[in-house]
Amino acid sequence: MARFRVVIADFITDDLRAERDILSDIADVEALNAHTEADLAGRIDDAAAVMLYHNITISPATISRLKNCKLLVRCGVGFDNVDKVAARAKGIPLANVPDYGTEEVADSAIGLMLALTRGITFLNARTQRAAGEWSYMQAAPLVRLRGRVFGIIGLGRIGTAAALRAKALGMDVAFYDPYEHDGVDKALGVRRVERVDDLCKQAFVLSPHCPLTDETRHIVDARRIALMPRGSYVVNTARGAVVDATAIPAAIRSGQLAGAAVDVLPQEPPPADHPLVAAWRDVNDPCYDRVIMNPHSAFYSEEGLLDMRVKGAQSVRRALLGEPLRNIVN
Repeated sequence: MARFRVVIADFITDDLRAERDILSDIADVEALNAHTEADLAGRIDDAAAVMLYHNITISPATISRLKNCKLLVRCGVGFDNVDKVAARAKGIPLANVPDYGTEEVADSAIGLMLALTRGITFLNARTQRAAGEWSYMQAAPLVRLRGRVFGIIGLGRIGTAAALRAKALGMDVAFYDPYEHDGVDKALGVRRVERVDDLCKQAFVLSPHCPLTDETRHIVDARRIALMPRGSYVVNTARGAVVDATAIPAAIRSGQLAGAAVDVLPQEPPPADHPLVAAWRDVNDPCYDRVIMNPHSAFYSEEGLLDMRVKGAQSVRRALLGEPLRNIVN
């Protein structure tokens, strides 16, 4: 039979061994290394499948030009950078890879929480530049984590993994997720909270683990941060726009937040004048010591990255061979 053409739109630029080990008997695989959607013009129109990551978006205009596409695969959990409605209207299934980095992201969320709540990064930054006395009292008051509320928005795979880790630390785990089935709270030994506002009012640490949708965009904003106990923390390893990061600097300067960790932002790399980025880089701003910012790295481990690629390629193979598809999101 004729060979298929599979394109990897962005992010992956190596020898493609992971994908070719799975697809080479039926398809030619090509990496385009696109940095914007415009880079795809005329390069994916005849592709039988398109694998993409988080560096670019796929709009209706691009989808309309796809002639033979049997599957779009967002090789990751979030799929807000692909117009799933346009893909469905075109008859193209959109799949994601929801389970590749569950452990890594959950570990990162807990690690960031510990770095904040134990004063680890704060004290390191202060003592490194000889700011203040050589004393733990610079970070005072630090409080014991056991019994404190770890608030989760979205109890999916990663949210559940984070909940189990927080429980192991003796925290009181509460979650908001209107789409989660009744009884999961009893199975996991955690508490369900019916309203986001009520979760915020009790969360010592607030950690979103939800996809980005119209409903979850800025679900953590200035108003909800103001509802949290004074001296609490926000950790975002979900999607950039789930938290309104521009609200964080004022909350830290006022003491409402004792710290924040941000692994994701709506635009990556962020502009230098983004309010949180500018505050985080300003040695004279409280955010300099109290904000941890990572470059969208919570998902990363060598094993997780390989899982993402392999599972994405396996989805493509099923589509090309006419087998039942998995993890379709449109």
